[in-house]
Amino acid sequence: MATTSDIRKGMCIEHNNDTFVIIEFQHVKPGKGNAFVRTKLKSLTTGKVLDNTFQAGHKVDEVRVERRKFQFLYSDDMGFNFMNNETFEQVSIAEAMIENPGLLKEGMEVDILYHAEREVPLTLEMPQYIEVEVTYTEPGVKGDTATNTLKPATIETGAEVRVPLFINQGDMIKVDTSNGAYVERVKQ
Repeated sequence: MATTSDIRKGMCIEHNNDTFVIIEFQHVKPGKGNAFVRTKLKSLTTGKVLDNTFQAGHKVDEVRVERRKFQFLYSDDMGFNFMNNETFEQVSIAEAMIENPGLLKEGMEVDILYHAEREVPLTLEMPQYIEVEVTYTEPGVKGDTATNTLKPATIETGAEVRVPLFINQGDMIKVDTSNGAYVERVKQ
């Protein structure tokens, strides 16, 4: 059992019969009245984000989670299939548990958070950036570089990413997995 003074970013807690991860928190001590902690909680089962305020000293149920390394194998109608790098056991994860499933590359290493007591996968965390090849994009129009114009591009995983006009088919680019946005062109 933890208190509000133990709250930190990334901590997993049980709240209203659901498991949440703390995205943001702020300790507030107003001039009048009692201190409190303002938090942003993300549900690990539904993915919804909600704001919650805890009074100072409030007890919270901390959930012990384990981070395990898995390798992405393939996707089928059952979900996305991963292999544990240590035990070689395979696990299937539903698409709803993955933030940007279109950015998963075969052979990519990911972290899967497991509820330590129940041995249930909670969520999947990809690396922050991935390097992928652009498989298709329209060529940029010469001289149209005065503005920060973006064009659609299909990457090797099949996902579509908005890229600058100077990116061509066959270029390697870096993509942010949290929002699926173009970061930079990778020098080869």
